[in-house]
Amino acid sequence: MYINIKQITAAVLICVTVVSCSKEIAERTKNTPALNPANIDLNAGTWKPVLLSAPDEFAVAAPGAASGPGYTAELNEIKGYQKSMTGVQKERLNYWSAGAVFRWNEIMRGLVAKYNLPPFQNPDGTYPVPDANNPFNNPQFPFANPPYASRAYAYVSAAQYDALVAAWHYKKLYNRSAPYKINNTITTLLPQSDLPSYPSEDAVVVGVMIEMLKLFFPGEQATIQQLATEHKNARIMAGMNVRSDIEAGEALGRLVAQKFVTRARGDRAGAAVGTPAIWQQMETQTAATGEMPWISQESPKRPAMLPLFGRVRTWLFDSATLVTTVRPGPPPSTKSEKFKQEVAEVLHYSKNATRAELAIVHYWADGLATHTPPGHWNAIAADDFVGQRFSEVRWARNMALLNMSMMDAAIACWDAKFAYFNPRPSQVNPEIKTWTGLPNFPSYTSGHSTFSGAAATILGRIIPARKTAYENMAREASLSRLYGAIHYRSDCEEGLKCGNVIGGYAIARANLDGAN
Repeated sequence: MYINIKQITAAVLICVTVVSCSKEIAERTKNTPALNPANIDLNAGTWKPVLLSAPDEFAVAAPGAASGPGYTAELNEIKGYQKSMTGVQKERLNYWSAGAVFRWNEIMRGLVAKYNLPPFQNPDGTYPVPDANNPFNNPQFPFANPPYASRAYAYVSAAQYDALVAAWHYKKLYNRSAPYKINNTITTLLPQSDLPSYPSEDAVVVGVMIEMLKLFFPGEQATIQQLATEHKNARIMAGMNVRSDIEAGEALGRLVAQKFVTRARGDRAGAAVGTPAIWQQMETQTAATGEMPWISQESPKRPAMLPLFGRVRTWLFDSATLVTTVRPGPPPSTKSEKFKQEVAEVLHYSKNATRAELAIVHYWADGLATHTPPGHWNAIAADDFVGQRFSEVRWARNMALLNMSMMDAAIACWDAKFAYFNPRPSQVNPEIKTWTGLPNFPSYTSGHSTFSGAAATILGRIIPARKTAYENMAREASLSRLYGAIHYRSDCEEGLKCGNVIGGYAIARANLDGAN
């Protein structure tokens, strides 16, 4: 089995950075230019939110008068910061200037990579399960595997989007200009904008992240709080916001986030681990049909990853649609000639993969200690979105579409995996040696393929000029699992098709959300 040392090392570096301090979180994007939107999307307060009943579901009080002594004191705070700003503060100001959604998405990927390590076995051969109710016990919560990661990315992105739609509503309602427009003695260190400053869009994102990451990464609260304070102060130092812009934005973000936290606590993900009785029932039921059931290849045998994740609440379609429309048909029978041919094809790649095919395997592996396949597609999207010069609210809308589709892809894929409980190729033929880590769950369909199909479909809608490139990436990611000898061709092809269908639901939402 090949171990991708380069990727793991990179991920570990990201993790260490997140834990130790807020500096140098992502060296690769250190010099990303300051966000300077091509369009401020002034009417984004009318866009369709995900969970909010209306953009003014949570009230934001009117700001104080810009002519009052309170506002003058806030302007003096900016001047005070700028008068004594250190080199480190300037560096951090530039870091955050790249964009709130961009930077916090990057931080999320680092956290996922840090926690993407399965718990080690107990002395008695059983495996402990991270417990959200006791997050600091051993093993610490969470285990950020691909389904868990897709869920975290989706909730955070959707909450950011709803909170920013609400913020844009109040920006237009109150129309308070940025401090440098109100008082010409204020120097701004970042690109100027005609977007009203109250409430602060950056602080809205900060408020969302503080609340959402308490849920998803409770062991990181001190680090998150440190980053949040730094981010808020950077906006004041830059002359982009006064303190009251920041406080109103953070409060709004926190309120909107609570609505998403409530949904998450009831979305059935907490029961996705299943029970020993359920695990045994799945194997027994499959064997009773005459098909070969999946069996863990780890020693001692590890329970399958999240066997009930297919029952988690979806974003883009309902549970009935999942089963009747989205779920792929059954895989080739393990007794069929077709199945034998597919096993033989996997054996071929196990022994004869070319250097080019192995490079593809490793590029898309996204295994342990990485930001997972959904994180890989977040990174691809982020790189491309920077060049598009989206506003913060459009950044959030596009990330929400991407990540809701990938969480639904995880649900659909895990639904199929445990509905059919198909064995891995190396279980069927021990001569098959894999080129990458063997996932501990059934084979049909491929998770990489389903994630990639969904991501490529919605990204092609967001940036049409890149549609063909995204489709080619998705096919390559899908085939990487066949080249790596861990999936049959039908796993990859049906997973990709299923992902495309889910991406179509995201496009349907995009066509009606008012952002076009």
